[in-house]
Formats: sequence, structure tokens, C-alpha cells
Amino acid sequence: MMIPFENSLEVEEARAKGTPLVALESTIITHGLPHPQNLDIARLIEAEVRAEGAAPATIAVLGGRLRIGLTEGQLAALATAQNVQKLSRADLAVALSTGATGATTVAATMIAARLAGIEVFATGGIGGVHRGADSSFDISADLHELAQTPVTVVAAGAKAILDLPKTLEVLETQGVPVIAVGQDAFPAFWSRDSGLAAPLRLDGAKDIAASHRTRADLGLPGGQLVANPIPADAEIPRAEIEQAVATALSEAERQGIHGKAVTPYLLDRINTLTRGRSVEANIALVLNNARLAARIAKELGTIAQ
Repeated sequence: MMIPFENSLEVEEARAKGTPLVALESTIITHGLPHPQNLDIARLIEAEVRAEGAAPATIAVLGGRLRIGLTEGQLAALATAQNVQKLSRADLAVALSTGATGATTVAATMIAARLAGIEVFATGGIGGVHRGADSSFDISADLHELAQTPVTVVAAGAKAILDLPKTLEVLETQGVPVIAVGQDAFPAFWSRDSGLAAPLRLDGAKDIAASHRTRADLGLPGGQLVANPIPADAEIPRAEIEQAVATALSEAERQGIHGKAVTPYLLDRINTLTRGRSVEANIALVLNNARLAARIAKELGTIAQ
């Protein structure tokens, strides 16, 4: 069976011209922000990629077809769509085979990017090991995807609502390079410093691209996680955000919220507790990641495959 697979006109033109491509996820549109803010941010992210000389490829499943790059009309429709599935590795094939519409998470976006031959993907933060995973076993599929799918993922670390030490431990066990950009500390999404040392450090797009190519030359499976700290003027200090996270986690536990409902509840509650600052920071970091991803994609284009 052929995978239903369709590139946007912009993606096709980029390929014809040799313009580097950057994959973008779609859950930020359907599950991250309310309308019309979600559409505005999706447009801004794509604009940042273009401003750096690359072409954006926002990925989603629309009517059972895997779309690599969305038109303006498709972006707008997705931004107002109801009951859109949130697709990861486990859900992607079923959504395609049943004609569903779904937004891609980090894991599903990586799979689609690999199929489309796109080597770099920009997102906000990856999923990871949830707090309390020693009893819940709640570990994001993103970590396993990074271990097997050869895409460089640019993120502001892992979401700070997670158990970051355990997340780093799983990534190490899976052989995933975790590379902090321009600093020795592992960033924690809304904060530049998690209090944890980054396993690796590189200081620019050229070195990150070289690492990506060298992994391929060695025949190593999987991708690499580029942990790009949030801009200093947009960060929320770690002590402050940890207090908001602790409050939100406690409230979620009291209300019996669990499974897939936990993350959206926590992010919404933290935004309330920080009086909107967490969403502002989220926007700043994802735009920053889009810029770096475009620079990496351009550098990859200068290195022979």
C-alpha cells in the first residue's frame, strides 16, 4: 500500500530550487493555543523559517492524507477544526488508514519528516518522563522516536512539567545525543537553566549540522536533540516556574486528572498561575527554535551527503 502523501506547492518549489526545508508540528495549532492566537503563531513560526532562507513544512494528517506543508487555507481550517486527533507513533497509521484528521506530535512529525526527506524539525519542547512515572510508567513516545528516527530536533529542552533528570537518563540509555546550544546547562523550556548539566554542548548551527552528518556516516540510528535555551529576555526564572508547576501538579492529582489529559491541564493552569507569561515565553522559544532550525538546515545543505 502506498502511503497517502502530499507536498505543498511551497515544499515542491523548495525542492526544485534546492531550498532547505524545516519540518514543523501541528499540535501547537490544534492543542497548544486558542483561536485565533494559534493561527497567528503558526504563521509567525513559518515566517521565521522563511526569513532565515529556508522553507517551512508544517505537517498534519488531513482526511487521511499526510500533508507535508500546509496551504494558508489548510492552516486556517486546522486552526478552527474541532475534535482533531493528537497523533503520535501509535496513532498515525490508523489515522491515515481511516481517513481521519489529526495533528502531529513530536514523534509523528519526526516520522513524517523522515518519509519526506526532511532532516531538521523545530518544535517547542519534547515530551519525556512524567513526574511519578515510577508508578504510572508515563513516558512520552518522543524519547523512543529520537532513538530511532534520523531527524535533528530543535527544542528548548524538555517541558519543565516533566521529570527532567529521568528524561535525560532515558535519552542517554537510548543513545540520543542531547546537545545544549551555547551553554553547559540543560535548558528547561521556560527557563534557560534546569540546574542539570547538558550531556553535550555545541555553539552554532555549523557544528550541529556536522554532528548530524557524522552520525549518518557512522551508521548510527536515531536523531539528535538540540536543546536551544529560551532567549534571556523571555525566560521565567526556574524558582518561579517550579512553584507554578508544583501547584498545578498538586491540583491535577487532587482532581484525579491523568493520562493524556495531564499535559494540557498543567500547561493551562501554569499559564493562569503566571498570568499569561508562560504562553508568552512559549511563543518566544518556539520562534527562536525555528530560526536555529533553519540555520541548521542551510548548513546541512552545504555538507555533502
